[in-house]
Amino acid sequence: MSVSQLQHKLENRSFVVTGETGPPKGTNMNQCLHRAENHLKGRCDAVNVTDNQSAIMRTGSLATCRLFMDRDMEPVFQMVCRDRNAIALQSDILSAYALGIRNVLALTGDHQALGDHPQASGVFDLDSVSLLKALCTLESGRDISGNVLDGAPKFCKGAVVTPGAEPVEPQIIKMEKKVEAGAQFFQTQAVYDIKQFETFMKRVEKFNVPVLAGQVILKSAGMARFLNANVSGINVPEHLISKLEKDKEAAKSGQTGARICADFVKEAKAMCQGVHLMTLGWDHLVPDIFEMADLG
Repeated sequence: MSVSQLQHKLENRSFVVTGETGPPKGTNMNQCLHRAENHLKGRCDAVNVTDNQSAIMRTGSLATCRLFMDRDMEPVFQMVCRDRNAIALQSDILSAYALGIRNVLALTGDHQALGDHPQASGVFDLDSVSLLKALCTLESGRDISGNVLDGAPKFCKGAVVTPGAEPVEPQIIKMEKKVEAGAQFFQTQAVYDIKQFETFMKRVEKFNVPVLAGQVILKSAGMARFLNANVSGINVPEHLISKLEKDKEAAKSGQTGARICADFVKEAKAMCQGVHLMTLGWDHLVPDIFEMADLG
């Protein structure tokens, strides 16, 4: 039996759309909740809530997920291994279940040196693979030390993969390990080269697990070049950068980035089971993307 709407749609081979939002750096949740309610709710099947993304301290994913649920939005609880030891990770997993959260995305997490607290200690008791194993162990009714639980959780468990990595073989090897560890779906790093994505999908179809193609909405040619130069596994083709340069006003308003995203989604529909939209604050463009990509 499916534990969430997301799992139900994945199991029924529906084309799935997930969104993503980052909690604020502070206690003012108004903008975060307003954007999600007005632009993602009713369109995205579930919404990822990031967990101190890019190693920047923010309001927690767990609390934000619960606030989303109070507003009839299904969250995906992102969990990074950087900030909590094995005891705290397991405790938060049980807490998430107690709060009604049923989707979890397992991540190792960016190194703390990249964020706003470089002096902090990185824990990394677990990584993304061992976190998935821990989730499955808790589902079996025991903690990772073998102690019996008084009530076991059940989740729809996700993981990430980077189709544009060079070389891509280590990503495929780790993807297989994640499948073996219990991953039931994958969301990818942002992909823009449709041919590269098609090649990747052919190589991983043997795993028989749903893949949602990641899309970061491109805000400018400068952003595209920055991603190419600084984010491992992202390759924005030159013809897309040229589109962003051609009409700077359309790019500035987000319409060019939305069109690029929608065009990719239309082509990717036949290759994967969904798309993961990472809007970076431009949630207002999601309705336009839905319309342009014929997502209904």
